[in-house]
Order: sequence, then C-alpha cells, then structure tokens
Amino acid sequence: MLEPLWIWGILGLALIALEMLTGTLYILWFGIAALCLALLTYLIPALGTAWQLLIFAALSLGSLAIWKQFYRREQDDSNIGQSRGDEIGRTGIIIEAVSPRQNGQIEFAQGVLGSRQWVAIANEEIEAGAEAVIVSVEGNRLRVSKKTTG
Repeated sequence: MLEPLWIWGILGLALIALEMLTGTLYILWFGIAALCLALLTYLIPALGTAWQLLIFAALSLGSLAIWKQFYRREQDDSNIGQSRGDEIGRTGIIIEAVSPRQNGQIEFAQGVLGSRQWVAIANEEIEAGAEAVIVSVEGNRLRVSKKTTG
C-alpha cells in the first residue's frame, strides 16, 4: 500500500497534468491542494485520513473561490476570425445581380475578411455592375445596399 504522501503527490501531479491539457484553470487548484496535502502528510505523518480529506476539500474549494473572486477575464477572444465591423461601409461591385429573393455576388478591389468575392444578400434589387456598400456581415454572406451618390 502506498503511503499518503505518495498518493497525494501522484494525485496532485495528475491533476496538474490534466489542467495542462484543458487550460481551464479550475483543476489547477485541486492539484495544488493535493500537493499541499502531500507536503503536510510528510510533515505530519500521523494525520488521519478524515482530516486529510477535510483539509483537501477546504484547500481546494477555498483556493478556487478566492481565484474566482479576483480573476476577471481581460478580453474575450472567442470571436477570433469573426468580423469586428471594420468592413462596414466598404464599397464593391456587384458581379451577379442580387435581390431579396436571390443571392448575388460582390467583388472588391482589395480583399474583405480574406476574400475578394463574397455572396451578397440585399433587401433591394441591385443589378450587375452597380456599386454596393456593405451593411453587415451575416455568417458567410455580406448584406449590401445600393451605393447612393452624394
């Protein structure tokens, strides 16, 4: 039978390794608590199992609660690769007519979001060869409207 020192040490290292795979920072606190228990059982070998489990629970949940209290995500990177609105207002040429009932194609002199040609959708009829302005990005399509002079 393994000594409690080794059990807590192995559990702590396994939890930290699991945290490295997930990157959530939740499992980390349980791994650190297990390593603290390994140190504690080294210093106090006669510590009973019930006390070990109680201390592990208190350290794990306490450190997790403290971390959640002070941790604030600075920036949400969940929209990587998605539009940030910089392309709204860009002008392109309709190369395939678009109407409320039919998708068309729009082409730009410089690429928009990595492509020069896009599927265009509109609330009005825009004939091929006309200039159109991007109103919004809707999934993998650009909502456009006819460019007005002025």
